[in-house]
Amino acid sequence: MFKKATKTKSKLREALFGPSGSGKTYSALRMATGMGGKIALIDTEHGSASKYADKFEFDVCELNDDKSITATIKTIADAKNYDILIIDSLTHSWQELMEEVDHLAKTKYRGNSWSAWSDGTPKQKKLVGAILSFPGHVIATMRSKTEWTTETDIRGKTKPVRIGLSPEQGKGIEYEFDMLMELNTEHQCLIIKDRTGEYQDKNVGLLTEEFGAELMAWLGKGKNPEVQQPEEETITPEPEEKPATDPNLKDKFIADFFAAAKENEAKWSNKKDVNHFIVDFVTDEMGGSLWCTELCTEKGHPDKLNSKMADNDPGWTILSLMCAGWDFKKSFTAARTAHVLNKGNTNATDAA
Repeated sequence: MFKKATKTKSKLREALFGPSGSGKTYSALRMATGMGGKIALIDTEHGSASKYADKFEFDVCELNDDKSITATIKTIADAKNYDILIIDSLTHSWQELMEEVDHLAKTKYRGNSWSAWSDGTPKQKKLVGAILSFPGHVIATMRSKTEWTTETDIRGKTKPVRIGLSPEQGKGIEYEFDMLMELNTEHQCLIIKDRTGEYQDKNVGLLTEEFGAELMAWLGKGKNPEVQQPEEETITPEPEEKPATDPNLKDKFIADFFAAAKENEAKWSNKKDVNHFIVDFVTDEMGGSLWCTELCTEKGHPDKLNSKMADNDPGWTILSLMCAGWDFKKSFTAARTAHVLNKGNTNATDAA
């Protein structure tokens, strides 16, 4: 359903990129400090951010040994209780991903890097999703590809100048942020992308605490966003696996067992013979043991022999009792008693 668009208070999603020495880390900390709130910083630059600990108040988590996307996503989740998260920088996780994809291309996809990205792209999307779903403000720094050129100064002399090009991150990463800022080696900031509408294509000079406060004021304008209650997950328990209940199969098994028992009864001279018959028959008839267990359970407590059991051959009675938990000796004795008494037309239940 469509409704009138209204501005709501929002969280900052800002990316800051530039060549080495442009002041990415320092500028991010200045802006975050001006915004106010508790700051967390993910440091993949070997502790470089902590060099500014005497100037800014923030907590840091250094990712030195594992800079992968998986480690970055986990650390983002760990920072959920902070107001502002600085990721310094996003470049390392991208470099790790490219190395992983290159390895997959050589080992799994026979040199086909295009196919290898079928494993890499989903990981990159998870990283972007983790950034966008972070409950606070996010400032992410990225290294930029660097080239050297020459410039002529006011005295007419030429000098080499280092310039930054595009960010070292996945193609199209700039689309995921509300603001995209480029720093040069003079620490001057050009706003390349700005959804606030206040700074688009402006060179705002040094990024300061005051600039962070201005951003915070704009972000705080508008209505409070509607809080969407997460839908309660309905867990449907998996049905318990039950023994086969196809009556046709069950009846066939019983009929086959009775027929086999009658054929072999004359050969039973001791309980060992009966035991061998039971084991052989159940082994040959796949699923037979499940049906026997179910049937025996339906008949109730094994201490009282059901007359229907006794009406049949002793082999069936023995098998049923053993499925119900009786040992062979007790089953054999009860079955023989019930069978003999049944031949004399005596109720087998009383005999048990």
